[in-house]
Amino acid sequence: MTEKATRPAADRVVVRVPASTANLGPGFDSLGMALSRYAWVDLAPADRTTVTLYGDNLAGVARDKTNLIYEVAQSVFARAGADVPELAIGIRSDIPLTRGLGSSASAIVGALVAANALIGSPLTDDDLFQMATALERHPDNVGASLFGGVVAAAWDGERAEAVRFDPPSELRVLVAIPDFELSTKSARGILPQSVSMPDAVFNVAHSSLLTAALAKGRLDALRHALRDKLHQPFRAPLIPGMERVLREAADHGALGAVLSGAGPTLLVLADARADGARLESFVHGALAEAGVQSEVRWLEPDLSGPAIRMLRAGDADFGAEPQSALPAPYIAEVRP
Repeated sequence: MTEKATRPAADRVVVRVPASTANLGPGFDSLGMALSRYAWVDLAPADRTTVTLYGDNLAGVARDKTNLIYEVAQSVFARAGADVPELAIGIRSDIPLTRGLGSSASAIVGALVAANALIGSPLTDDDLFQMATALERHPDNVGASLFGGVVAAAWDGERAEAVRFDPPSELRVLVAIPDFELSTKSARGILPQSVSMPDAVFNVAHSSLLTAALAKGRLDALRHALRDKLHQPFRAPLIPGMERVLREAADHGALGAVLSGAGPTLLVLADARADGARLESFVHGALAEAGVQSEVRWLEPDLSGPAIRMLRAGDADFGAEPQSALPAPYIAEVRP
């Protein structure tokens, strides 16, 4: 057991973690991007374990030691040789559950980062990435939340690798979040177990093109690069209006549109100079005409990944709620 892992490095740690979008069209289970919507994980050593929930997106979250945050934190302590058996846990999430914006990935990453910071950060970022991938089984989601920016990732069941880079500075993201949930299990269950060689080649080619276009700032290539034959055509029947948004978004000023993660959220990519109001109106209207009410909101890629605040008992805001102790970054204008 290392010296710095034997005692807490702070009386309280608050971590803010960005949401993520995964799959990115042809990049099924391999391309992810962090987005400017956030979850907070708050840990402090305690005499007994408590779980305090903040906000409106945590219905059904356990308030005892079966809580995911507690279990993930204890896995960090066990790996580092630390002993922090009881925790005061606070959780806030502005990331809606089961909507395709990486709510579970953000919780896992937040718990790993907060627990590691609480005991002096004995584990490396790669250690945390391997642990997060093994838990979530999707390296694109956890990689984006852990590293920020865009992540190209792969996992062979034993080890995950990821390459992170900044997306083009002109890129803006419109998310349309339907008012219903869609579990990853259900969305994955509808996919075929095998695909044809031409469709496999199509996706490899377009995923490669998309990665290069994002890395090199070639926004003009996105409309072509975002096309997919591996998962979106099969999931479209689960989300009324999706097929139209993906087919027509570029005609209304977008660079392209994709399903975010397993859905049902739709992600519309746009140039900062686009007519944002026109694009909002189209997306909201297309979903409404299909009978789907949605929250339509502009976000930006998050480039920083988790933010960490270490607190001591004497700090003036020691007792503040997590989102007050570590506020989300203020973005003056994200709408094109």
